[in-house]
Amino acid sequence: MHFPFCFKKRGFKICLPFPLKFPSQFLMPLKFRNFANPENSDSGSIKMKDPKEYIEVYGAREHNLKNISVKIPRNELVVITGLSGSGKSSLAFDTIFAEGQRRYIETFSAYARQFLGGLERPDVDKIDGLSPVIAIEQKTTNKNPRSTVGTVTELYDYLRLLFARVSDAYSLNSGKKLVSYTEEQIIEVIRENYKGEKVMLMAPVVRSRKGHYHELFIQMSKKGYGQARIDGELQDIEADLKLDRYKTHDIDIVIDRWIIGENASENRMEKSLKTAMQMGEGTIGIQILGTEEIEYFSKNLMDAESGYSMALPEPNTFSFNSPKGSCPHCKGLGTIKEVNTDYFVENPKLSINQGALVPLNDIKSNKWILGQLKNILEIFGLGLATPFKDIPAEALDYIYHGCHKEFNKDLKYAGITKKIKVSFDGLVPLINEMIDDKDSYDAVLLERHFTTEEVCPECKGTRLQPSSLSFKIDGKNIAQINALSLSDLMDWLNDVEDTFIEKHQIIAHEILKEIKTRLQFLLDVGLEYLSLSRSSRTLSGGESQRIRLATQIGSQLVNVLYILDEPSIGLHQRDNERLIKSLKHLRDIGNSVLVVEHDKDMILEADEVLDIGPRAGKFGGEILWQGKPKDLLKADTVTADYMTGKRKIEIPETRRAGNGKSIVLKGASGNNLKNVNLEVPLGKLVVVTGISGSGKSSLINGTLYPILNRHFYRSVQEPLPYKKIEGIEHIDKIVDVDQAPIGRTPRSNPATYTGMFTDIRNLFAELPESKIRAYKAGRFSFNVKGGRCETCQGGGLKVIEMNFLPDVYVHCETCNGKRFNRETLEVRYKGKSISDVLEMTIDEATEFFQPIPKIFAKVKTLQDVGLGYITLGQQSTTLSGGEAQRIKLATELAKRQTGNTLYILDEPTTGLHFEDVKVLMDAISKLVDLGNSFIIIEHNLDVIKLADHIIDVGMEGGNKGGEIIAKGTPEEVAKSRKSLTAKYLKRELEA
Repeated sequence: MHFPFCFKKRGFKICLPFPLKFPSQFLMPLKFRNFANPENSDSGSIKMKDPKEYIEVYGAREHNLKNISVKIPRNELVVITGLSGSGKSSLAFDTIFAEGQRRYIETFSAYARQFLGGLERPDVDKIDGLSPVIAIEQKTTNKNPRSTVGTVTELYDYLRLLFARVSDAYSLNSGKKLVSYTEEQIIEVIRENYKGEKVMLMAPVVRSRKGHYHELFIQMSKKGYGQARIDGELQDIEADLKLDRYKTHDIDIVIDRWIIGENASENRMEKSLKTAMQMGEGTIGIQILGTEEIEYFSKNLMDAESGYSMALPEPNTFSFNSPKGSCPHCKGLGTIKEVNTDYFVENPKLSINQGALVPLNDIKSNKWILGQLKNILEIFGLGLATPFKDIPAEALDYIYHGCHKEFNKDLKYAGITKKIKVSFDGLVPLINEMIDDKDSYDAVLLERHFTTEEVCPECKGTRLQPSSLSFKIDGKNIAQINALSLSDLMDWLNDVEDTFIEKHQIIAHEILKEIKTRLQFLLDVGLEYLSLSRSSRTLSGGESQRIRLATQIGSQLVNVLYILDEPSIGLHQRDNERLIKSLKHLRDIGNSVLVVEHDKDMILEADEVLDIGPRAGKFGGEILWQGKPKDLLKADTVTADYMTGKRKIEIPETRRAGNGKSIVLKGASGNNLKNVNLEVPLGKLVVVTGISGSGKSSLINGTLYPILNRHFYRSVQEPLPYKKIEGIEHIDKIVDVDQAPIGRTPRSNPATYTGMFTDIRNLFAELPESKIRAYKAGRFSFNVKGGRCETCQGGGLKVIEMNFLPDVYVHCETCNGKRFNRETLEVRYKGKSISDVLEMTIDEATEFFQPIPKIFAKVKTLQDVGLGYITLGQQSTTLSGGEAQRIKLATELAKRQTGNTLYILDEPTTGLHFEDVKVLMDAISKLVDLGNSFIIIEHNLDVIKLADHIIDVGMEGGNKGGEIIAKGTPEEVAKSRKSLTAKYLKRELEA
């Protein structure tokens, strides 16, 4: 092709098929790429490109971020740190991850997107250099009771495959190994064993089942079969043949008669055998004429003696989520809900009329039940007004478990006998029936109040049916393998391959290799104490996060951006080193790792550190410092001060002596606890430490807390096994401050949770303007009609559905996001409307409500636990676990103190910066100084060193844990040679 218009520019000849219509000086700014040197974009000026690649964020304004721009190096381990609420998660998750996820979903077709629901675009100008993103957060623990460590990691799926391919089956009756034959093998064995004999070929059609089987015999006679072996006896099949329908029967149909070795029989053998196999579902029987014995052969698995046969295993034979494998009694859950009669009576001094039988309060239609109970009591000469403690055991048995009898009762005064007919199923079956229906609120209440979760008596918690458990490898069934700790499982896998026959070794090799590889990653992140059968509901946030981390490492992906939210939660210092090693491995295989973290070791091991601050909430959201960890000394931030030791949490000069009283728990043996005796000194700050999985949670959350909770509040949670408890009388209440959300809807917020909003509404209702307008407190609630904006029903936001684009949240056009209608907002206190008050930060509200003691007390405690940056009306769904925990703690702080409360906290430092830990521990110290007692389960050394008394559980996790290794003051525990915590604590105390 000829280009007529050519010209030269900077040594390059350029030809065009058309003349230029604009002056040639416009070409001056154009840069011509030098293809010989791609690093050199301008051949005129040589400029070296930065060899590092970056994720570049421009103008991030999500939540409290102040229009920040930042360059995060790719293929490095980058830690984002800063005070709680400063904007770390807003940058990592709400901006970078949200944009990565949104871009991924944008690649789907519009049709696919409508099913996924779109994602909101984060408030950011631009993000460059973003690769596919995987977020590993804390909050995604699966609460499904069917979910286990094995199913989450998919290790159980491989284990099922292994058992389906190389396991041996054993008879449930005799315990003997089951065998299977091919049709050719069966014919071969029959020819060899029955040479010259007259035999009958039979098809077993009924095995140990009740029924008259009339239709079966009619069907068989129509097909031309004349005889059957019924319950061991040979009988002719006749049209009117019927069996006893209430007895169990064994029926074998005679298919053919053979003389082994005779030509006519030999010619028919294959065809007859095929027919018998079809009718007997893979099993046939051979009986020598004139004898009683019958020998069975099966192409399935079969016990040669009893004829008991099973289908060949498939992977779903071992699945507790499939009808093929799950225990029919508990439907594969391993536990069942049992009605517990211990909860039926609270006060035995009351009569039934006075409400002694608590379930009757939850059953609305109980008149008929009362009539039946009256009849039962009348038999014993009692009535509904009799105190419950005076009712004899036999009568209680009738009340609870039913009675269907007619009694004669002598009426002494009348001189006659009265017939009393009782036809009552009993309260327990009645409640079970209602719970099974689940169609009424009564059923929900009954299940909540009167049932306990018990191990299924049929499968003993294995979740599988007996036939699935009859398959074994190296003498162990799949449930036994599933229950091993991960470290023991690895040992078993290493040893088991040598026990296989050569054929099975070839089959199992690849499966075992896959299981071992995945298992090793779980061991690398410090989870060797877990078992595959452990329910994922019982995992802590840190454990579930590390399981997902191990799964991701196992996937061996490269060029992915991983964002992790405090992976060191729940990790002992020893295991922290393993975790950092795993993250570095992720980085080394070619990924970018972005970690939101406060842990000192993690910050020091990072390639790059971003410090966000300076404070929390609207006073944060800026990048204060970015650089290498070794340069932190030069940084002038709160984080740097704690890292370099300029600031620190001081060790108290003296430890509290306590009040001399104790709670003593004896013989705790739940999970991995080895008959532990626990003494908790009261009036002290007690910290329970130890390796992850050593038994801390089993001891405190699983045993001690449920015992105390049941004593004070009639909780239905069953404690783990223990022998006895002493000293409950020394405390008057128990408070468990966990990290569960304070509410699950955007309508819940700190003001409503702490009860402060009720006082604020009452204050507004007392204002002169409200009295003139006759406004009551309800007028100022956004959950009640009247004062709220009806367009958005008090939500402040409206959802605009965009079909297959993301739903858009916009401020309500009527109230402009203020939640209330115009008339309500006209009532003002110190110039602020009720909506303005909800928009205030805790710090602002502390100053604003100073003259009102009732509100001030509550808002001040929120400020004292370091939550000054959140707003009164902040949606509870946007609060982190640590913030929710501190709101609960502040609510308790604000209550009138009795000085005899026991508080239990599980890792309260989750999500807390060094400075926040200091503020939190100051608040806790105030409560202890008032005489209260604290038990804190914690790995953070800043908390451990402040303890008055440490209880160290260990030594290791799982089976190697479950004992109290050391106890006493931090100084005493630091001297322990057995304790793994001691060496880290000693270093901290000497620092």
